[in-house]
Amino acid sequence: FRMAGSARELLGVVRPRWAARTFELTPEEGGVRLSSGLLLPGEDLKRHLAGCRRAVLFCATLSAQADALIRRAESGDMLQALSMDCAAAAAVEQVCDQIELELQGKFPGCSFPFRFSPGYGDLPLSLQGELLNLLDAPRRVGLTATPSHILLPRKSVTAFLGVSEGPVERHV
Repeated sequence: FRMAGSARELLGVVRPRWAARTFELTPEEGGVRLSSGLLLPGEDLKRHLAGCRRAVLFCATLSAQADALIRRAESGDMLQALSMDCAAAAAVEQVCDQIELELQGKFPGCSFPFRFSPGYGDLPLSLQGELLNLLDAPRRVGLTATPSHILLPRKSVTAFLGVSEGPVERHV
């Protein structure tokens, strides 16, 4: 019951926000180049987006209020803080699932590999700041990255959703 109460309290303060932008993709030696000019280094994302001529970059955040609530709980009840943190992690994934459904609706007849985020495979976390800038995320949704590339608010995500005209092969 304690966990359910923590989750309810957390869900009462979250204010999900998100932003997205579509880019044309060009596979290159050593990565994938976005139509903005940014090279996404590594072979894992390149392989993941094989067959996709476009990708949607999106970010999502639960809000600074969720972080503040978890921090307050940490100062008094670590079990409650842990249950709130777990609920927040699940909530941000659900927000991303909803965003994916909305984005997929903008590309009828297309196929989509699963979303892919910095930190997966060889796609470096050091891209976070540049990706947020491409989305104007600091201004639009209040999402920034620390010098060590951690997203703030913490319960936030950046991800790519490939868009393919044909079927996609799922790479795990």
